Amino acid sequence: MTAASTIGAIPECIQLTQDEGTLIVRISRPEKRNSLSDELVLGLSALFAALPASVSAVVLHGEGDHFCAGLDLNEVKEGTLKKGLQTSAIGQRLNDLVQYCAVPVIAVLHGAVIGGGLELACAAHIRVAEPSAFYALPEGVRGIFLGSGGSVRIPRLIGTDRVMDMMLTGRTYGAEDGYRLGFSQYLEPAGEGLAKGLELARKVAQNAPLANYAILQALPHIVEQDPASGLMTERLMTTLAASDEEAKQRLRDFLERKMNKVAHH
Repeated sequence: MTAASTIGAIPECIQLTQDEGTLIVRISRPEKRNSLSDELVLGLSALFAALPASVSAVVLHGEGDHFCAGLDLNEVKEGTLKKGLQTSAIGQRLNDLVQYCAVPVIAVLHGAVIGGGLELACAAHIRVAEPSAFYALPEGVRGIFLGSGGSVRIPRLIGTDRVMDMMLTGRTYGAEDGYRLGFSQYLEPAGEGLAKGLELARKVAQNAPLANYAILQALPHIVEQDPASGLMTERLMTTLAASDEEAKQRLRDFLERKMNKVAHH
């Protein structure tokens, strides 16, 4: 039985497939450019909150021509203050679950990566873009504001001034500029993003699980701490990771290979 078959009820706008230990999550609202409805956001939240232990990495991508064109504005155009607060709260919760997922999350980006879609992408740990990807934060033009944690995460990637410019003027960055600025760590040829995402997922899944967990959970907190606290957290995490039996065996194997290599020379 695959992990995808054990997760439970997930809305049709989310399609799941399995590739060994990698769970492939496809946003499936192509007729809406994969815009974020409440149903989609809540479904993704339920998924990331209850990933089976057999999942070692997640690859997130969008069906059709786009990754995600942002919030479904049809759901907020006549919204109340309470509705706005609820929409922001569920969006922030989803992106927190992605960022602090127990396993690496790799987002494959193509076409529109706009507004809430960019907020979701920036919560992932690794981002792979294709040449069609373009990035925008048109909130100012639309009379709204970032609401899913993007005002915290995105300035740390590209700088506050650039985020202000994007929000105030509607400026769009293409895939190459986005790669240069840090919206993605990889830029692959057209149609090859998903394959690259799966390759990276298989690679990170070979790491010791506790080491991956320490990297994903500790680093975001360390960068927010004062230097002394960060160094203490680092000491605690390195001790925890090194005490794991799998880590000890990996170190023994590495040292044995190194000694054998020296002996043969």
